[in-house]
Amino acid sequence: MMYTNKELAKLAYKLRKDTLDIIMAGKAGHIGGDMSEMDILVQLYFKHMNISPENADDEDRDRFVLSKGHSMEAYYAVLAEKGFFPLEEVLEKFSKFNTKFIGHPNNKLPGIEMNSGSLGHGLPVSIGMALAGKMNHKNYRIYTVMGDGELAEGSVWEGAMAGGHYKLDNLCAVVDRNRLQISGSTEDVMSQDDQATRWSAFGWNVIEVNGNDMDELDAAFDKAAAAKGCPTVIIANTTKGCGASVMENKAGWHHKVPTAEEYAEIVEELKEREEAI
Repeated sequence: MMYTNKELAKLAYKLRKDTLDIIMAGKAGHIGGDMSEMDILVQLYFKHMNISPENADDEDRDRFVLSKGHSMEAYYAVLAEKGFFPLEEVLEKFSKFNTKFIGHPNNKLPGIEMNSGSLGHGLPVSIGMALAGKMNHKNYRIYTVMGDGELAEGSVWEGAMAGGHYKLDNLCAVVDRNRLQISGSTEDVMSQDDQATRWSAFGWNVIEVNGNDMDELDAAFDKAAAAKGCPTVIIANTTKGCGASVMENKAGWHHKVPTAEEYAEIVEELKEREEAI
């Protein structure tokens, strides 16, 4: 099924509601980053990536790695919508004893390529996947989503150096640049502006967009796929907690379970924003 960007924007708000329900059911979750990354995941999974439950074992499928693995609840919502497993199963089992539906990606579940959670690992592993694709003369693409707080990890920049060196134009990294991490502003914890200059210095094609705008994301992924001779990084400027005023741009919502009153408020605003599109 081909979606318009307007349809994808509406779907992203619907999946934010699913994400919220997952967090409420499991009584845990990194809600702020879930909400900021949602548009990126929806644009990738429903428009740009060659991946589905039907081709999940095909060696020519595209690969996705959620490097910021703590923002897993949004990823569950997207994978469920895509048909990898029922949403009802996630709601029943997320964050329960002895479950496979844990708080980070678990490759014992369908559709998940890599266990992640210890920050800084997703990009280096994606570099390996991309290099293997080149060596095996495959046409698949690799996508990874990182958090901006994650960029304080040295392994990210080792990976960045390798990606540029091997000219991995089958690789697209996305930075969820919401400017907040668990301990506050990224610029207070470990300043990282200007990111474009830093990535360019490692030989990457840099695209900077509004990461909560479907049209801009769509164009960015098209440009990334067309780039030759270098990997691409999309710096996606997003809003932490995107979707409800009570959460937006507040570090305290990095990991939080809403109260019943906050849940009702968030649901109402998500519905209003979806209907306004």
